[in-house]
Amino acid sequence: MTFLPQEVILHKRDGLKLSREEIAQFIAGFADGTVSHAQAAAFAMAVYFQDMTMEERVALTLAMRDSGDVLDWSDLDGPVADKHSTGGVGDNVSLMLAPILAAMGIYVPMISGRGLGHTGGTLDKFDSIPGYNTNPDNVLFRQVVRQAGCAIIGQTADLAPADKALYAIRDVTGTVESISLITASILAKKLAAGLGVLILDVKTGSGAFMPTLDRSRDLAQSLVTVANGAGLRTGALITDMNEPLASAAGNALEVRNAVDFLTGKHQDERLREVTLALCAKVAEMTGVAGTEAAGRMLAESALESGRATQRFSIMVQALGGPGDFVDNMDNYLPHAAIVRDVYADGEGKVAEIDTRGVGMAVVALGGGRTRPTDSIDHSVGFDRLVGLGTSVDHHTPIARIHARDEESAADAERRLKQAYRLGADATIHVLIPESVAPTPLGQE
Repeated sequence: MTFLPQEVILHKRDGLKLSREEIAQFIAGFADGTVSHAQAAAFAMAVYFQDMTMEERVALTLAMRDSGDVLDWSDLDGPVADKHSTGGVGDNVSLMLAPILAAMGIYVPMISGRGLGHTGGTLDKFDSIPGYNTNPDNVLFRQVVRQAGCAIIGQTADLAPADKALYAIRDVTGTVESISLITASILAKKLAAGLGVLILDVKTGSGAFMPTLDRSRDLAQSLVTVANGAGLRTGALITDMNEPLASAAGNALEVRNAVDFLTGKHQDERLREVTLALCAKVAEMTGVAGTEAAGRMLAESALESGRATQRFSIMVQALGGPGDFVDNMDNYLPHAAIVRDVYADGEGKVAEIDTRGVGMAVVALGGGRTRPTDSIDHSVGFDRLVGLGTSVDHHTPIARIHARDEESAADAERRLKQAYRLGADATIHVLIPESVAPTPLGQE
């Protein structure tokens, strides 16, 4: 029978459950051009309003995975894993997690993205490093994974191309926030990467795309259930984003923060806890450790022994960066023209932080994009950001700003001050309120 894409749209518009074959044919048609962009937009809108069952989400994820290449790492002598964060501010976990896992004998072919809205992007951080190639060909990608145990790069054109095209349509049609479409978009790329295990860091709070715990829980459960239903062993941690995770926000500043973390020079407490908790979970799910507690010990050993730092250094050099980057990063990372402290208006404890506002202050400095075509100033941002409960006054700053000129510095200062509310007391949020264990489809 002839496939008619409009019938799929009509079925979903009317709230009917789509078959796996209908979804597969629609996405294959979109990938080869027989389904138009207008029809894909109508499909996305129908899903946005009518939602999808878990079975439909699995079918959509697999169809988008199969629109391009699927990597195979069966020639490696250890487990293959990755991590995905739903996005936050000061969230540079990937820069430490990948080399820590590599030092534990877990291969990490990490395919990351660029900044989106108020959140920073892992690729933008690595673009701060001169020579680092975030878009290598598959031959170099595989070579670096074998050599360093990890490689952090961007999505290639051959991995889940239908997802990339559908996301562009969702971005301009008001359908980005659909949990069904978010789930398929995230997981299609991870499934195409050929992983054995995936850990998800689903953010919640004022700096997250899902600001409430209920919405974050819904997304985490959807991602875990669909990933496992598609054959990828996956678990999730829901982590707090009611304040920046690290004390730095901005591309080069977060790279510097990560290197200081790896070398032990400076480790933000909340950042350390989330990073090690995610590593411990991966160690347990891959079987490298029998329990999370044992996995945590292995991760701490990999970090404190310097083995993780060594893996990071090998990865940077193998992907074209300086061989002495870890030891001499200040010679390579860009520096902003203006560096000065920012003080709150008044004194008291930091009672509340609009973390999204902090992220937008970085964007206002030029450290993020308002349009996909915008270039980024990798030198700008904030460091020495204080957290909730910190006492500040006219002598104790809330942050140090790095700006390219006085105009952007003044605007970002105003934004940062507005994002920090002082009071007598602060509500300290639970850092990891919940976790979601791997759940087979039908048992969610």
